[in-house]
Amino acid sequence: MCKERIWSFHLCYYYCKSCDYSLHKFCAELPDTLQNNPLHPDHNLKLLPPRTFKCHVCNLKWKDVYCYYCGVCRYRMCIICATTLEQKINHASHPHQLERLFGRIVSPCVACGNNHEGIFFQCTTCHMFRINLDCALMPAKLLIQNSTNGTFSHSHPLTLAYSFPRSEYEAKFEPRCRVCNGEFLSHLWNYKCDKCRYYVHVNYAALKTEPFMSIFLPPSEQSLLLFYFVSFYVNILYLSLIPSLYTINSPGLVKNYREDEHPNLLNCPFQDEGDNLLKHHMCNQKELIRKQHEGDMFNHSSHQHPLILLDKQTSVGKKTVSLHDPMKKVQLLCVGCVKPIMTVPFYVCCHYVDEQCCLVLHEWCAKLPSQIQDYFGHPEHPLVLLPKIPSEFFGVFECEVCGLRSNGFAYGCTACEYYVDINCAFIPEEITHDAHPDHLLLRVKASASSEELCKACDSYVDEYWIFQCASSDFYIHVKCALLLPKMIKHKCDKHYLSLRYEPVENHIEEYFCEICEDEFNPWRWFYHCTTCSQSMHTTCVPLILQYEQATKEYNYEGVYEFLNIKFGGTLEVKDHPHRLSFVQGVESDGNCSNCRSYYKGLKYKMIFKCMECEFALHYECASSFVSIE
Repeated sequence: MCKERIWSFHLCYYYCKSCDYSLHKFCAELPDTLQNNPLHPDHNLKLLPPRTFKCHVCNLKWKDVYCYYCGVCRYRMCIICATTLEQKINHASHPHQLERLFGRIVSPCVACGNNHEGIFFQCTTCHMFRINLDCALMPAKLLIQNSTNGTFSHSHPLTLAYSFPRSEYEAKFEPRCRVCNGEFLSHLWNYKCDKCRYYVHVNYAALKTEPFMSIFLPPSEQSLLLFYFVSFYVNILYLSLIPSLYTINSPGLVKNYREDEHPNLLNCPFQDEGDNLLKHHMCNQKELIRKQHEGDMFNHSSHQHPLILLDKQTSVGKKTVSLHDPMKKVQLLCVGCVKPIMTVPFYVCCHYVDEQCCLVLHEWCAKLPSQIQDYFGHPEHPLVLLPKIPSEFFGVFECEVCGLRSNGFAYGCTACEYYVDINCAFIPEEITHDAHPDHLLLRVKASASSEELCKACDSYVDEYWIFQCASSDFYIHVKCALLLPKMIKHKCDKHYLSLRYEPVENHIEEYFCEICEDEFNPWRWFYHCTTCSQSMHTTCVPLILQYEQATKEYNYEGVYEFLNIKFGGTLEVKDHPHRLSFVQGVESDGNCSNCRSYYKGLKYKMIFKCMECEFALHYECASSFVSIE
């Protein structure tokens, strides 16, 4: 009769058992004459058979439907408007019965929070509860790949939730929408998969069936808007309109560059700890041309003794050089980049055999250029290769690009006191990253007042350099992009752990780090073993040689604070009979022997410690005690 569908919330309706003829309850019980109708109280309205007309209430044109008619005023009213007061529904989202409002109105919807034009139902008890018909019809469960035409995907059905209580939201570490990366408001609906901590705003989850934003357009233009809305999700609409240059490679992501235009593009993360930026850069630049052979001597400006190339074996004379193996607690760090040496070839000091000098260098670190011209962070002067910063105590400096402290080789301008570690000296202008595939990430200098957050560690990007997606709100610290490998090994797990960018599917339990035993936020990057279901902070994993130590104070960072520090070496200080060793402090070291309470103890700090008595100093305090180094 009214040509409107019978929805699930119409609890009662009439239907014919012999055919598919059905009627709303309020349509089946229509009287032949309406008396004292509040919309036309002066005259009675008579029910007329199907015809084409325009309703004087909602102003809509109807074709071949019943209507009520006043012969005196020639006033016509559609059945929907005539029965509005009788059209009451019960919805699972609200405890009271909801009543349909007259006509099509523009109003905010309590379900999605957006303004809609269309049919609304309102609670006559609460009055503030007003829901649009489209939202009222949201399915209780859906597969997001079906409802978004494959634009987004998840392996489990998503369940409709009518709120996201603040306490639950905070307990889940304030997750963001997997589609738009926006926050959730506690009173608005969402679709969720609690098994995987997968949450989506309702207007994104039901893209295909939900006409959000298309309500103000005629049907002929709605398909165009749907295309616009999909493109909006990936924030690169202008690229998606050029199919000859940019193609869709995976659900929800549009490639915004051509591979043939970026032949040496670096894709992060690196595969494991044995791979790094220097190796990638030197090989691509063809600067790593081997001229030496096994056992050949090589003089390097950083060292007073000749270096020997170990190409096929790992021994100098009768002395074996053990490769870096954290599983066996064997550490072999390059003095240049302070990264592990896990394979041959590499250089070792010729006096390594009698343990007089234990210097080792990656082959590529030994072949670094002596100067860098027009460096992006300091174009005013050339940067010179410095094996040690002369003005910095114990050679420790803070890199101007990544912000990490280092005591390895540096490129620097001594006149301006500008120094960068040798990894950051070769950072490319653009990279790609598996956490944000198919989009170029550009190297930019972050503002000190920036309020953007790094996707890896969820901390503010600061005055250092970052990688940023020009098409979306993806920001990542240089150190998080380049220093967290894809796979890593740890003594606590016999399998490789993989770098994860979001909660793991089917991981119902809370997330606890196997190293420090703290619960952590799975929306920050972490390492995870799927086989053993074990997880670790990105800051705790590198501490394999000190894994018995607690590391809780590092967890606000994405990268271990001392990843570029090579501990070791000794220092002679005034007024103490023994030499002090350069180590990382632990809780049992107590307080600094100089400042006592300053810095609140020595644990998790760079310290100089006497191995023969209870004497230890902060790195910052030790410089004032130095007599001979």
